[in-house]
Amino acid sequence: MKRLPRRLSYGEEATLVEHLEELRQRIFVCLGALVLAFVVAFAFHRHILHLMNKPLPHAVGKPVTFSVAEPFLTSTWVSLYVAFLVCLPIIIWQAWAFFMPAVDDQHVRTMAIFVVGAAVLLLFGVVFGYYLALPAAVHFLTHYDDKQYHVLIRARDYYSFAAMVLLAMGIVFELPMFVLGMVRLGILSTARLRRSRRVGYFIVACVGVALPGIDPITTLIETIPLWILYELSIWLSVLVERRHPAPVEAPGVSSS
Repeated sequence: MKRLPRRLSYGEEATLVEHLEELRQRIFVCLGALVLAFVVAFAFHRHILHLMNKPLPHAVGKPVTFSVAEPFLTSTWVSLYVAFLVCLPIIIWQAWAFFMPAVDDQHVRTMAIFVVGAAVLLLFGVVFGYYLALPAAVHFLTHYDDKQYHVLIRARDYYSFAAMVLLAMGIVFELPMFVLGMVRLGILSTARLRRSRRVGYFIVACVGVALPGIDPITTLIETIPLWILYELSIWLSVLVERRHPAPVEAPGVSSS
C-alpha cells in the first residue's frame, strides 16, 4: 500500500523530479478523495436533491426536465458539486502541504490558522446562503409577476442558480480573512481602514453588486453581510496589529 506524500520541512532540499513526484502524489490523493466523495454523494443524491428542493415554493413543485438524459446528467452534476465541496478541505490541505516548505516555521502556524479560518467561514457562508439567501431569492423570483406566467423551473437551471448563490455567500464570508491577511502583510493598516470607512463601504457595496445574483434581493442579502463583516474585520485587525505589528508601513499612509 502506497504511503501518503510526506511534507518537506522548511529549507529541506529536493530535486525537481522529487518535487514533481510529490505534486503527482498529492494530485492523486485529491482525485482519489474526489472520486470516493462522488460515489458516496451519488449514492445519496436523492436526499441531496430533496434538500436542494426545499427552498422552492410549494405552488411550484419539483423542478422539471426536458430531455431523456437530463435527469441522470443533472443528478450526476449535483453529486459532483457536492463531492467537490466535501473534498475542498482535503484539496486545500494538500496544496498547503506542498507549498509550506517555502515558508519558515515561524509563519507556518499563522498560515494554518488562516487556512482553517477560511474553511470555517466558507462553511458558515454556505449555511447562511442555504437558510437565508437562497430561499429569499427563490421566493422573490418565482413570485415576480406570477399572475402573468405559469412558472416551471428547469432542474438544471435551478441547481446551477442554487450553486451560484451558495458559492457567492461563501465568498462573502471570506472577507475577514482577506482583510486580516492584508493587515498581517502590512499592505493595509487599521488606521487606514478606519479613516477610509466610507470608501470601504462603497467598495464593499460594489463587490456585493458584482457577486453572482440576478435579482435585487440576492444582491441585498449578499451586500448587508459584507458591510457587517467589513466592520468586524476592522476590529479584528486591531487585535492582529497589536499582537503582530506589520513589518513595514502600509503603502500610502503618511507618517504624520
